[in-house]
Amino acid sequence: MRLYKIMSALLEYPDQELKSAIPEIDELLRNELALSAEDFAVIRKFTGWMSAMEVTELQAAYVQTFDMTPEHSLHLTHHLFGDDRGRGPALIDLAEYYKEFGLVVDEKELPDYLPLVLEFASTLEPVEAKVFMGQTVKVLTQLALNLEKAESPYAPLVRVIEKRGQLVPVSA
Repeated sequence: MRLYKIMSALLEYPDQELKSAIPEIDELLRNELALSAEDFAVIRKFTGWMSAMEVTELQAAYVQTFDMTPEHSLHLTHHLFGDDRGRGPALIDLAEYYKEFGLVVDEKELPDYLPLVLEFASTLEPVEAKVFMGQTVKVLTQLALNLEKAESPYAPLVRVIEKRGQLVPVSA
């Protein structure tokens, strides 16, 4: 699904290439049938924020948000295990799961890195992706709450991803 691939790109460390691709990303989102008008507006607001910033400002905000604050980590198992030994087997299981689908994870990246999780979900059929992402909802909910407390512009993006994994829609 193209939406997961786009969300993966938006959650990666920003560079000039990503900033230059924002008009194309917005166009792809405009044509994404699986995206609600509300979610489109959320993502469009985020890409607008990115467009208004210099690349170095985006990079500084990214590092401050995700690298300097453990509660905002994009490594999902960190929110479940911290640095506990239980994290290792979970990472191995996830890497093995990816291998079953033909995805080999670069040794430099942990398999629970949210952009990588989204990249993998983008290769799945819609129902498979929903079930797969459903396993991340609890962690995404906590990550979104942590980002919201910090008033991070990334928080609404995580909420959009969180909704994609909910097997039963949450009513307001």
